Amino acid sequence: MDIIYNVLNVIYLVNSIFMFLIWVPTFWLYNLLRVSYKSSYPESLAGKVMLITGASAGIGEHMAMEFAKAGACLALVARREEQLRSVAECAKAMGSPDVIVIPADVSKLEDCSMFIDQTINHFGKLDYLVNNAAIASFGLFENEARVSDNVPVMDINFWGSVYTTHFALPHLKKNKGKIIVICSCGSWFASPRVSIYNASKAALLSFFETLKIEVDSAINITIVTPGIVETRLSNEKWLREGCAWWIPRLTPEMCAKEIMSCIKRGDKTCTVPSWMKTIFLWKMLCPEIFNRIMTFLFISWPKISSKKNRIPNLNLAQVF
Repeated sequence: MDIIYNVLNVIYLVNSIFMFLIWVPTFWLYNLLRVSYKSSYPESLAGKVMLITGASAGIGEHMAMEFAKAGACLALVARREEQLRSVAECAKAMGSPDVIVIPADVSKLEDCSMFIDQTINHFGKLDYLVNNAAIASFGLFENEARVSDNVPVMDINFWGSVYTTHFALPHLKKNKGKIIVICSCGSWFASPRVSIYNASKAALLSFFETLKIEVDSAINITIVTPGIVETRLSNEKWLREGCAWWIPRLTPEMCAKEIMSCIKRGDKTCTVPSWMKTIFLWKMLCPEIFNRIMTFLFISWPKISSKKNRIPNLNLAQVF
C-alpha cells in the first residue's frame, strides 16, 4: 500500500505540473477575452431587485448607492433602522425606482426568513443577494478574558450569510440570480490579532466555494475579498495606532465601485485592491517567510511600540 501511495505522489505531481503548464495559459487567455467582452458589454442592472444585508453603513451603504445609480430596486437590511432609512433616501435620490427598509438581525434564523419573504412579497422576485453584514473582534487570542464573547462574530459573519442564502436560493434560482459574498482577505491572509474574525471569513469562503459547485450554473456566485476598507471599524484607535496603521486603506466608495465592475462582468472572484493578490502568492509559495513577516509586523513590533500604553483586546459589534 505504501508503494502505491508513493507512486501516486510522483504521478500526480508530474501530471499536475504538466497540466498547469498547458491549461493555465489557456485559462488566462480565455479570461482575458471574457473580461474584455464583458467590459465592453456590461450587464444592465436596471429594474433588478437587490437585497443587501448590513446596508446601514460602510461597504453595504455604498453598494446600495452604486446599485441605485444603475436603476436597481433595493431591499436594505440591517439592525439600525434610522441609518437604514437615511441610506434609503439617498438611494432614491440616486435613481433607485423603489427602496424598502427592513430592520433585522441576520444572526436570527426567523429574521432572515422574514426579510426574504418581505422582499418577495413587495417586489415579486429577487435577482441579487449581497451578503455583507459582519462584525469583528480584535486582540491576541491568549488575552481573551471570555472567549464566548466572540460567538456573535461567527453567528453574524458566517451563519447570517448561510441563513439568508438558504431562504433566498429558491427565489434566486427562478431568475438565475446572483449572490455576492463580501468575504475578506483575512479568510486566507491569517493576519494575527483578528483570529476569530479570520476564522469566520474562512468558513464563509469555504462554504460559498462549495456552494458554487452545488448550484453550478443555476446561480452565479461572486466572492469578494477586500483588504482593509476605510470604515468606522478600521478607524478604531487600536487599529490605527496598533499593528495595522501602515496598511493602505481603500475607501468604501472605491471598494463598492470595484465590486460593481466585477458584478457587471460576471466575475466569480473579486479582490480589492488587486495588489492584495500578490500577498496570496507569497503565502502560497513562501509560507515560512510569510509567517515570520506577519509575526514581526503584528506581534513583535506592536509589543515594542505599546510598552507604555498597553493595547487592549476589543470586542466590537459594529455592522459594516
